[in-house]
Amino acid sequence: MSLSNNHVIEKNRVPRLTGELVNEVISVLRHAHGWEVSQYDASFLGKSLEKRSAVTASTSVTAYLRRLAEDRTEAEVFLHSLSISFSEFFRNPLTFAILEQLILPTLVASKGESRPAELRIWSAGCAAGQEAWSVAMMLEDLATARARPIPLRIFATDVSEAALALAREGSYNTAAMQNVRLRHLRDYFSTSGESYSIVSRLRDRVVFSLYDLLDAHSACPPTSLYGDFDLILCCNLLFYYQPDIQQQVLDKVCRALAPGGYLVTGEAEKAIVAKHQDLRLVASPAAVFQKKNQLRMRDETDMKKLQPLPPCL
Repeated sequence: MSLSNNHVIEKNRVPRLTGELVNEVISVLRHAHGWEVSQYDASFLGKSLEKRSAVTASTSVTAYLRRLAEDRTEAEVFLHSLSISFSEFFRNPLTFAILEQLILPTLVASKGESRPAELRIWSAGCAAGQEAWSVAMMLEDLATARARPIPLRIFATDVSEAALALAREGSYNTAAMQNVRLRHLRDYFSTSGESYSIVSRLRDRVVFSLYDLLDAHSACPPTSLYGDFDLILCCNLLFYYQPDIQQQVLDKVCRALAPGGYLVTGEAEKAIVAKHQDLRLVASPAAVFQKKNQLRMRDETDMKKLQPLPPCL
């Protein structure tokens, strides 16, 4: 589910659209085109409807609804607007500091030394891949410090084939490098003009595949075979959905986590996730949670020692 944090809906703002008009767009897309959008948060649907109505210079939202019913091309554009692809390298400095300094070292240490088990990570809603590559860089740093390889696989999924194509290509412009440390630029990218491309040794760590988190017929990405993830990143996605859908996604994620596994979400979603009975918050104010049935985390006072990642060291 590639969804942009640029589209975060301010929950305290009352949309100008009435609930009836939001229900109407749900009905139009369902009956005219066979698409279901009732899973989305009503305020998000309302804002998306207002935006497309303005972009198409419709005389009113009601007029735009008529166009949605009659114009399949515009209906497809509207549907696509509900799943905007957006991501950044090391997007939240505090969250990535916690991953780098505590979570990932703890997970690596838990795998043993003589015959280490595989570390399994899932980046859900990976968009153009920056999140998955960021985690891969940190793990490569850990492997270098240990002077031994870390058996691992990162599974990165999205519902957008276009976003996945960009992720697999692994090439980014200068603007996308703002949060990347200089040593990471040197060690993990090759450059050509203003283009930065992920090096081959990182590419071997990440598997990109098409997958819909809302698929009720699967428990985890088929490429992962059996789930059992030590770490799942599912950021800036939940707040776009109705509460029952949020619960379904969290239930699926919890089932896919290994005992004592960790879940990272967007900070704006922390209150949503904190209500789940099988997860506990371990790194406030960041949105880092752990499955309750087996705790791996060291004393929570360690969190006080953390500092956000400096952007370019």
